[in-house]
Amino acid sequence: MIERKFVAERVKEHQILEFVSATLKNVGHSYTKMVRTPLGEKIIIFASRPGLVVGRKGENIKKLTGALKKKFELENPQIEISEIENPNIDAQIVAERIASTLERFGSQKFKAIAHKSLQDAMQSGALGIEIKMSGKIPSARAKTWRFFNGYMKKSGQIAITGVKKAYAFAQLKTGTIGIQVRIMPPGLVLPDDVEVKATPIEQVATPKTEAAVEGKTEEKPKRKRAPKKKAEESQSAENTNESEGTQSTQ
Repeated sequence: MIERKFVAERVKEHQILEFVSATLKNVGHSYTKMVRTPLGEKIIIFASRPGLVVGRKGENIKKLTGALKKKFELENPQIEISEIENPNIDAQIVAERIASTLERFGSQKFKAIAHKSLQDAMQSGALGIEIKMSGKIPSARAKTWRFFNGYMKKSGQIAITGVKKAYAFAQLKTGTIGIQVRIMPPGLVLPDDVEVKATPIEQVATPKTEAAVEGKTEEKPKRKRAPKKKAEESQSAENTNESEGTQSTQ
């Protein structure tokens, strides 16, 4: 019973997040986070243009609050809006921007729209960006166009957790255009990044070089000379022979 309750809460939370993202379409909405508090459910909306999300005199927020109370039976939903610092490297915002631009100007300038998004992302510090457009652009036959710039990781744990992915759809006269955006954000640490640290000269230097650098000279220890026993024995033997010779002459 407890497991079913947890699963039902997660499903309800996912439905709320999908409803908020569908309601706030084409207003610079990135993602939504839901936090449960003792006072009620707190919904944090991250967007690049908070003014459009709030609306004139808070009309959009009032409508959204009323819809959440009525559809999902929330007692006291608290909606908080947070602004995104750099929207050019947010995958969801970039995908929605491309979709809204295609719906406004059509599919004739899709290459210029894609290259403009690539340039803005790279200038904002992104390591790499990839944009895919699938549909009947510009001809009547469906095909996939791929635009990329920089470095993009396609496999490994970094491709799953580090790369930001987003999907959007544009409704045109020729049909639906699917848009996929992948962005590698700045500051992402890759597993193959290796830094070789150079050791300072002071640690590598030998004692002799350290002494030479400091301007000191080392004195070699003097070797002790062995006692001259043989020389003393030879002198004593000569002295005895001379004394014996003098006695014999007497």
